[in-house]
Amino acid sequence: MASTTYVHATGAQEDVEKRDSSTLNPPQMKLIYGALAVTAVLLVYLLQTQEAMHPILLLIGLLLGYTLFHARFGFTSAFRRFMSVGNGQAIRSHMVMLAVAVTLFAPILAFGFSFFGTGVSGYVFPIGTSLIVGSFLFGIGMQLGGGCASGTLFAVGGGRTVMFITLLFFIIGSVIGAAHLPFWTDEMPNGQAISLAETTGLGYGGAWLLSIALFGLIAWITLVVERKRKAPKMAPVPTTSGWKRILRGSWPLFAAAIALAVLNALTLMTRGEPWGVTFAFALWGSQAAELMGINVSAWEFWQGDNAAALEASIFADTTTVLNFGVILGAFMASAAGGLFRFTGIKPGNVAAAVIGGLMMGYGARLAFGCNIGAYFGGIASFSLHGYIWAVMALAGTFFALYLRPLFGLSVPKSKDTFC
Repeated sequence: MASTTYVHATGAQEDVEKRDSSTLNPPQMKLIYGALAVTAVLLVYLLQTQEAMHPILLLIGLLLGYTLFHARFGFTSAFRRFMSVGNGQAIRSHMVMLAVAVTLFAPILAFGFSFFGTGVSGYVFPIGTSLIVGSFLFGIGMQLGGGCASGTLFAVGGGRTVMFITLLFFIIGSVIGAAHLPFWTDEMPNGQAISLAETTGLGYGGAWLLSIALFGLIAWITLVVERKRKAPKMAPVPTTSGWKRILRGSWPLFAAAIALAVLNALTLMTRGEPWGVTFAFALWGSQAAELMGINVSAWEFWQGDNAAALEASIFADTTTVLNFGVILGAFMASAAGGLFRFTGIKPGNVAAAVIGGLMMGYGARLAFGCNIGAYFGGIASFSLHGYIWAVMALAGTFFALYLRPLFGLSVPKSKDTFC
């Protein structure tokens, strides 16, 4: 009988996924109760101090984190697997996610559906040097840092210790990027923002049709590449069956793709803009810099609409609330599967985490977002910049394949190699 070869489902949790797929540990109930208690305290605090949307966003974030962890839904590993061995399973799940997202976003953006009457707007940003350089740097950074923006959050929630280092330097890189952003946007060549729905005159109906066609084309290309390169399949992960699978076992990628798209649409209707991650990193780091005596408020990035965020509590920032929810949701999911534990750190991983985190933070600021805000949110908002972000992040991923071995990080080179 011919043997089956696999690549792992996500680098952020590869230590978990190397276990036999039939093995599932008992739930870590004390950790679950602790996470529920923290969530309850945060909900009460937000209800008393913030707007009504904030506790809702905390719950949405929790569901996002739960979904990301249980499906091991990655962006970093999806890009790496496709560029290294030609496996496009996760890329196809991205296309399902984006197809559902544009289907939901189109009427929301066209008719301004909102739960709180604040109005809605998508992520549509300019195309130019800032975007190209930033997304390329982000692509390299996520392959060195071991996770993207969402991947860093859910890996932290799952207890992967090195990702705490990645997150710290992600924040530092975001602050540096915020300080340098005027140079990249004002001094370097940049164009206009292009919406497939509004700028082109296609309308949301025409932009939706074009988007669905593009997603189908990309999915077909991944299948052609897989057949040509005889790509290995993704490795199974610990799971169970029946209703228990919803709470404890691994979820199918396509089910998670649909869930993430729905949750992003709910985020759009709740706070008036799609799911984002990295603005909060710049905010956290900039507020810390202010405490250390650095006059961050004088920076152009913290003028205008962003000035109020810098002066307010971090819990007034809806992106912060979502991020905390993602971490808590991933923590609950890992504990429910009996998988939470702090992992060891190798010296090479530390260096890669530092450099990768800095590059992701800096790149995300230049590119107007990360894999969530620019790629997921941008494409779902019918913005051309989201597609360019994806192309440049893939290019950065390819370049990073030659850098990973320098830090002792694996790179799959054949069918019998894991990633």
